[in-house]
Amino acid sequence: MPLIQINNLSFTYPNATRPALNTVSCVIEPGTMVALVGLNNSGKSTLCHALTGVIPHFYHGTFSGEVTLDGTNTSGMTIHEIAGDVGLVTQIPANQLSGVRYTVFEEIAFSLENRGISRSEIKKSTDEALALTGLSDFATRSPYQLSGGQQQKLALATVLATSPSILVLDEPTTFLDPQGRKDVFDILVTLKEQGTTIIIAEQQLEWIAEYADQVIVLEEGSAVLSGAPQTILTDPAIKECGMEWSRYTEVARLAQDRGMWPEEKQLPLTFGETTAGFQSLKG
Repeated sequence: MPLIQINNLSFTYPNATRPALNTVSCVIEPGTMVALVGLNNSGKSTLCHALTGVIPHFYHGTFSGEVTLDGTNTSGMTIHEIAGDVGLVTQIPANQLSGVRYTVFEEIAFSLENRGISRSEIKKSTDEALALTGLSDFATRSPYQLSGGQQQKLALATVLATSPSILVLDEPTTFLDPQGRKDVFDILVTLKEQGTTIIIAEQQLEWIAEYADQVIVLEEGSAVLSGAPQTILTDPAIKECGMEWSRYTEVARLAQDRGMWPEEKQLPLTFGETTAGFQSLKG
């Protein structure tokens, strides 16, 4: 699995008044789930596009720095070469569907047909992607008869069928209900357990707190915080970036102000951590 290194990465869109990315540097270890968080226009989507090679190969502007996969600079690779390792899932699934295939099975298979893969291998990979995303029972249905959550799973399946070792997702749960979000994260956890590197731009910090290994906070194009969720998402500095703690962290902080949660005890991030924390204090 490739090691990802981002070194002094900067990018400014044509006619923009400030950089969308400003000297971003970080290392993403293979097989981890890394969350990119920040307000709108903080640079999350731009960084996703830089990781997949869309920047600078498709979106042009003022570009400097580098993204490397196991030491190979992606600026010197083609989009096709990068796609052999990196897959991208966007925020709006309908934008990722081809519109030229009549069934869910055909839509997933379409992502493989132009790669010169044998029919038997296409069927095998498509069946595996259907099973992983829970869409096997919808294989003969039109993609446009699916719910929003099912369409997002389909967009994910079309990428997974190509077996990327790195999966980049740009706010894939924005328009999903809580069950839809859980379904997507359950798939991502399975992929991570199989060794896939997951990089996800996400606004829902409670989900990030539960699943991510590393959090990178972006503000106006700069990576201002980076570390484990337990450290970053309970840091007051995240509020200075215009973001809020999770409701569970806030509850424990209020309890701390009233002497009901010890100052030395780590603030919780999730419902489970909060209930367990208060129960332990009772004892």
